[in-house]
Amino acid sequence: MNGNQTTVTEFILEGLPNIRTLEISLFLTILFLYTVTLLGNFFVLLLICTNNNLRTPMYFFLANYAFLEVTLACVVSPKVMSNLLSRKKSISYAGCLAQSYWFFLLATADMILIAVMSYDRYLAVCNPLRYMNIMTWNKCIILVALSWFCGFLSVNIAEVFKGDLPYCGPNKINHFFCDSVPLMELVCMDTYFIQIIDFLLFSVVILGSLIFIAFTYTYILTTVFRIPSADGRQKAFSTCTSHFTIMIIVYSSSIFLYVTPRKGGSLEFNKLISAIDIILVPAINPFIFTLRNKQVQQAMSKSLKDCQRYRLSVVDYDS
Repeated sequence: MNGNQTTVTEFILEGLPNIRTLEISLFLTILFLYTVTLLGNFFVLLLICTNNNLRTPMYFFLANYAFLEVTLACVVSPKVMSNLLSRKKSISYAGCLAQSYWFFLLATADMILIAVMSYDRYLAVCNPLRYMNIMTWNKCIILVALSWFCGFLSVNIAEVFKGDLPYCGPNKINHFFCDSVPLMELVCMDTYFIQIIDFLLFSVVILGSLIFIAFTYTYILTTVFRIPSADGRQKAFSTCTSHFTIMIIVYSSSIFLYVTPRKGGSLEFNKLISAIDIILVPAINPFIFTLRNKQVQQAMSKSLKDCQRYRLSVVDYDS
């Protein structure tokens, strides 16, 4: 960054309210959802890591997805809560750029991993006999690493063009975190070319992975409808329901925020969609993946019984 051009040392996040009672209510709400996000996703991670029945490629991807959800929440929510309790809703210049960098890296990895999970479901439904031979543990690790690499690559391509942008003021961002679009509006030079690069990157990541998911689900649905028994169809559908639900939530909000034209759009509505996507969705994901999943429910039941047996054995030993 060229030091003689940049005079901004911090940004003011104006996407947060200044009414004290509303600030406290929002703080408590976000604190509750943040706590649920951490506990819920760490519980999913713990359950998968400690239960032999869940040591399959599907749950390996789910564990990585839960980890991404936790890290995404940690990038944004703590600073939002801190600013809600502060009179000055500020974030340092370096902190803002770091928050934007890690948010988009993790969000990109998150979306690519959802596409990877759709490929896993395609193999499980359409090639069940060859599934374990195709989806080896080495391939699972490579696919997860690929999702992280895609996130790293897409963000750093953008950074090539954003690295020397001058922020000369004003320093007020009309958002609750350092999102790319409102941040670009504060640059004191023409950013049309950079906005085009951003748009192309968002489109390639979001629409490219969505098209891939659409192809996999087309084959999945075709295979499922060919299954003669209703029970067989129900079982096949049940393995995809949770993933499909998350995919719809994540992609619909991302397309609305980063792919569709922004002119004439409501910024307040954009902030609401962002809040749902960043704060609410990570909190409900563990419930979506567990409440409708019989294997996870059985693993939870087994873990609870094991804990009960251990507690009783400790009591018997002490007595």
